[in-house]
This record gives sequence, C-alpha cells and structure tokens, in this order.
Amino acid sequence: MSFKRKIQKQLRKVMPSRLAPSADLRPGGASLLDTTPLSPGPPLADEALPRATIVILNYNGCHHLEGCFGSLAELDYPREKLEIIMIDNGSSDDSVEVTRSDHAWVRTIVNERNVGFSAGCNQGALAATKADVLVFLNNDMRVREDWLRELVGPVVREECAASTAKMFSWDGKVLNSTGGGMNFHGIGIQKGYLQKPTKAHDVPARTLFACGGAMAIDAAVFHDVGGFDEEFFAYYEDVDLGWRLWVMGHEIHYQPRAVCWHHHSSTSRTFPMETIRLLQVRNPFFACFKNYDDETLRKVLPAQLALAIRRTLIASGIEDDSPFRIEKVDPGISGVVGRLWDKARRSAADDYPLRREAVADLVGIGDLLGNWDLWMSRREAVQARRKRSDKEIFQLFSRPLWCIEEDASYRELHEGTVRFFGLDKVFHGLTSDDKKLNK
Repeated sequence: MSFKRKIQKQLRKVMPSRLAPSADLRPGGASLLDTTPLSPGPPLADEALPRATIVILNYNGCHHLEGCFGSLAELDYPREKLEIIMIDNGSSDDSVEVTRSDHAWVRTIVNERNVGFSAGCNQGALAATKADVLVFLNNDMRVREDWLRELVGPVVREECAASTAKMFSWDGKVLNSTGGGMNFHGIGIQKGYLQKPTKAHDVPARTLFACGGAMAIDAAVFHDVGGFDEEFFAYYEDVDLGWRLWVMGHEIHYQPRAVCWHHHSSTSRTFPMETIRLLQVRNPFFACFKNYDDETLRKVLPAQLALAIRRTLIASGIEDDSPFRIEKVDPGISGVVGRLWDKARRSAADDYPLRREAVADLVGIGDLLGNWDLWMSRREAVQARRKRSDKEIFQLFSRPLWCIEEDASYRELHEGTVRFFGLDKVFHGLTSDDKKLNK
C-alpha cells in the first residue's frame, strides 16, 4: 500500500466527511462545483506528512537566497521527508557557488540558459525523488516554520488536488495574494493584492489557480495533467494550470494557515520591459484558447482580440494618424518635379516608428494567430478531458467583467464588445463588484 493510501485510510477514521472526491461527477461526465464553505482539517501529525519536494527557480537571485533558504532551514517538517531542489536558469551572478557553499543541503541543478519558469519547474518536478507532493516556491520568498505542513495538508487530506498560500509583502504590511481569479479575457487577478490583512483573508476558499510562487500539488496529478505549459515560458502558466485542473475535475484551495512573505516582481525587473509585456499579452490568449469550451470561446475570442488591438494602439505612440488618411494627403507640387519630389519623400518615409510595447503586443498576438493548428491541437487535448462546464468554473473568476484600462476609448470598446458578444449574459450575476470597477 502506498504512503498516500495509508495516510488517507488513517484520516478517514477520524474525519470521513473531509474526504469526499474533489470532483463530484454527474452522469454523463459533467460535475457539480461544490460551493459550500470550506472547513479544512487540522494540521497533519509528523507520521501523516507526505514526502515533499520543494522546487525553487532561480535566475540571478543570489541576493534572495539567504532569506529563502534560511527560512526553509527552520521548517517544522521531518528532514527525511523533505527534498529541496534549486533549478538555476543560467545565472551570471554567484547563485550557484553561494548555494553549494552555504546551503549544501539544497540540491542544485544548473541550466546553461534561461529555459523559463514553466520548463524549469517541470524540470524540477521530474528530478524529484519519489515525491508525494510537489511544492513550487519563488526564490524571493521567506516562509513561516509551519508553512509547508499547512500547505500540503489539504492535498493529503484529499480536500483538493492543489493548494496555495497566504502571501504577504516582504515587510508584512500588506498582502500580495490570497488566491486567484481573472477577467473574461484572461487577465489574472491576485486576490488581496496590496490590501491590508483582515479577518476576511483568513477564510479558506476555492480558488481558480494557485499562485506559482507558493503552491503545493499532488505529484501524480501534476504529471497527469501535463504540468506547467512550457509554451508560456513565464507568467500566466499558473493561471493556465489551475484553470486546466478545474476543467479536468480537480479542485484548488486557498489555505490561509500557510503563511509566507514575498519580494513582488523582483526578477521581472531585470528584463527589458517589452519582453515581459509580450508574455503578459500573449499568455492570456493561450490560456483562454485552451481552456474555454467551444461555445464560450466563440464569444470571448473576438472581444479579446478587439481589446488587445485597441490596447496596442494606445501603447503605440501614434499621436498623428493623418499621414495614413487619404483625405488628408497634401497633393504637393504639381507636374513632373512634384511627382519626383513626392516619390522621394515617400521612399524616405517607408518606415514608421512604433513604441516597443506595441511591437511586443503584435508579436505576442501573432504567436497564437500564426500557429493556429498547433494551438487547436493543444486545445483539443484539454477539451477531450473536460469534466466540468464553463458555467461552473466561472464562479471562480472573481471579476470576469473587470476593465483593465482607464482610457475612455478602451472602456467604450470593452463595454460595447461585452454587450455585443453577449458576455454580460454569460457572466451575469457572477460578480458583485463589476459595476463599481467599471465606473
């Protein structure tokens, strides 16, 4: 009998009501998303704790490692059941040398180049030594001593397949994450972000995704659903994984008793802005294209494309579009000389400057539209394993009609496409604060 089966058998004797399957399957393959309040079981005793592997991605984060590894060294967790792997993504600082000299108990795997968050995490998961539960932790985190015990608890007790932690800012004054949601075109939401902690943030809840910076997942489930999608490289890979888990019949829970502290976006600041923007524009397209069912995608995709193009134009830096308007073309000097002058002037102006952000947007959108057959096959692989309807999962979005830009023309388009494509009806009644957000 496997470790997990032994533990589950023991737990059933003391709390059988907590061990209902994560997907209450209906006849025909659909499932009913349970909306009852969560009541997690007590922290696990040492003998019930699973073998856990913590995977930490690092890229030039040497200055973070002492805080991260120092807190992990103080974990209240049996050492014989714990493995820590650092995947170094081609750092040029002293990360590898410092880890090997000062934290030799951390297993270090070094990549020659930056393969991205998704591939790096998958690499760590494959390298894990007989892990029952996989844990992913950012290198710019520090954790409370009972963080891991609390984080893996819901997974071992079969309350869910994956869990996510309560994440504070580094100084603990505000929150960084208390679970995740998104709007209809895939823009992720970290609940609680920059809010002062209140009792409301101490309530366990179902969540659309587990933040990839501090999450636990049943190892067998992680591998079965395909892990993180490596096409994402970084950003939104956790949204995609969480959404995919729900589609395939699993649950994800926010566990507020698992506490950690975070230096927000410290790694992303080291990259050129346009490279990050490309990922943040492209990857929501990937996630939506894969995870919505056919009926919903046919309504969302036109609106998503329209809003993305409008956002690109806003970022483009085009202040005067008159050179492109035929009705505003100056005929210039008449005759042969005039025509030659006009030809020379136009030849010198063949190129038009665009801001790098706008180019990043176009490239990102093109990564979906220019690889249609690939993404159709990726989509079909997810949809073939669907066990929950979109309507059930929508309850987890939190703010599906959230408008992300204040620009008046963008807001006009947002509201217009929502009405025209019937998205107001698709998400009707699911969000209490959409009107407030869209004023």
